[in-house]
Amino acid sequence: MPHYLGELLLYWCPSCNLPVLGKTCACGLSTKKIEITPPGDIRPAFPYDINLINSTTEKQFGIKLIPEGHLVVLNKAPYEDRMDEVIFDGAIMGSIRFELEKMDWVFIPRLEGARRLVNGTKCIVIDKGAVNFIMKGASVLAPGVNETNPDIVEEDEVIILTPEHEVIATGRARMSAQRMLTHEKGMAVKTRWHDKPHALEQPAEQAKTWDDAVQANIHILRTKEEKAHSFIKNVVETQKRPVTVSYSGGKDSLVTLYLVRDTLKEFEFDILFADTGLEFTETVENVKQTAKELSLPLKIHSSDDSFWQSIDNFGPPTVEARWCCKVCKLGAITQVIEQNYENGCLTFIGQRKYESQIRANSEHIWKNPSVGNQIGATPIQNWTALHVWLYLFWKKAKYNPLYEEGFDRIGCWLCPSASMADFSRLSQIHPELSEKLEKYLREYASRNGLSDEWVRYGFWRWQALPKSIGMIAQKLRINIVPKNEKKPTQFTLTVGYRPCKAGGITAEGSFGTPLNLSLIEESGFMTLIGETNSIDGVILVSQNENNVHVYASGTVVARGGNEDEARELIQLAQISIRRAVLCTGCGVCVGKCAARAVSVNGTARISEKCTRCGKCTWSCPVVKFG
Repeated sequence: MPHYLGELLLYWCPSCNLPVLGKTCACGLSTKKIEITPPGDIRPAFPYDINLINSTTEKQFGIKLIPEGHLVVLNKAPYEDRMDEVIFDGAIMGSIRFELEKMDWVFIPRLEGARRLVNGTKCIVIDKGAVNFIMKGASVLAPGVNETNPDIVEEDEVIILTPEHEVIATGRARMSAQRMLTHEKGMAVKTRWHDKPHALEQPAEQAKTWDDAVQANIHILRTKEEKAHSFIKNVVETQKRPVTVSYSGGKDSLVTLYLVRDTLKEFEFDILFADTGLEFTETVENVKQTAKELSLPLKIHSSDDSFWQSIDNFGPPTVEARWCCKVCKLGAITQVIEQNYENGCLTFIGQRKYESQIRANSEHIWKNPSVGNQIGATPIQNWTALHVWLYLFWKKAKYNPLYEEGFDRIGCWLCPSASMADFSRLSQIHPELSEKLEKYLREYASRNGLSDEWVRYGFWRWQALPKSIGMIAQKLRINIVPKNEKKPTQFTLTVGYRPCKAGGITAEGSFGTPLNLSLIEESGFMTLIGETNSIDGVILVSQNENNVHVYASGTVVARGGNEDEARELIQLAQISIRRAVLCTGCGVCVGKCAARAVSVNGTARISEKCTRCGKCTWSCPVVKFG
């Protein structure tokens, strides 16, 4: 669903035919607002992106969508994988998205895009009597189809035309061309976009460059720059700490670095780089080259092989349990600060609210809950990605070359938050990295009774699949539940804690083997912590404002109001799970329960009478001698 993280700021100057980040272009004329989908983190399309879009539309419709010399803006829209709205000539032409079932890119045209593709294939001509209904949003029924391209198959994106061959709708075919023309009953096309016929309008101004876009936005960029410089100066004066800039090799931290450098011209500061051991080679080279060109000291701490040394304990990192951030990143940041700044430091960070709900709710200045001796501050909190890119173009900054290779964000190359579109691109430009990851995932899948499809479709990225992803797994009949081969004998807790989406601090750990959730739930041991429910194959335990999630993979995630609460919760959770799974039915716990909430029938069971005094826990041999 669309989610607003900030103001939608994309406008278009009809005179200059350029994107503008405000209501007035530098030429002096008013701009037209583009109704993009929230959150609206717009960015420029590079030649790779344009070639991808054109090759996709040519494959689908037989025509390239984007003519040469056009500036194109992309807007990432909510979707189960990756989807970008494609905008040029002052209109949204459609969306290009990576569909998991097809494991390929598909272009979904809107009406403006359809008018540019209408001379290609995948068009349907409807009966005159159906035109008014279709223009109001009705789907196309088979008896209303007069003509159709013979190549259309079910699930194709199609363009719907009047008898005069005017575009009035686009949609997805629910029948093949052959079935449509036999006038079978039923839906032929499920419409997406619809309107009255309009003539194709193309602005006279063409052949623009991003330097032209910079000049069209120069008044906006200078205002942003002045506010950022003022913010940086004020924070440095009030915090009275050594100044650093966290540079990850990404665009946002690069802009922040330039802003700090230009503000503190006579003030010494360092660049910090936490090498997770999972960085692209291009990223490491860019960090070193940038520090050298700007003549700034670079402080690096590398986590080396920490990830691969830890993965057997935790299993693949997931969106819910990104233990890798703690093991590989937070530890490196903490160490580089402790080794170089005795009393801590002030770090400027390239954080923007358009990236996520967590960052949208973040303050401009904060104390890092995971790195106790660091004060963080962001001068670009309200910038969109297009602000960032136009600023970099303006300053002629040398950014990470991976942005021109299809990546819109740069980070660890195997991050579970990445899309399958990114992993597909990874296999093309860094096959050695892709093969290394796939080799481990296939071995992990084999050990845990999961199929190669679990790896191929990227289901490893979640503990519990989102609803839309789960429907794909169900449709393709892919098993997503790991088998339980052995008892959990050890529990590994990640080092460090990160702020969670709901507020507070999360702690994450793993037994390193799948868990029998039914056994754990039926034992009642989790009620010792709080109210217990099972939702979509996940055990959820609530304790006031805090909670614990237990996943079938063996991962446990606890959220507390602070670090101590999170640590206590996850320890109680792992003890309760161990008791449930390893219980021998000895009955020692029965005698310790004054509320008579414990019974033994083969193994111990705890009823709703439990007062959570904990006496049965600490008397259990599994806990005392485990």
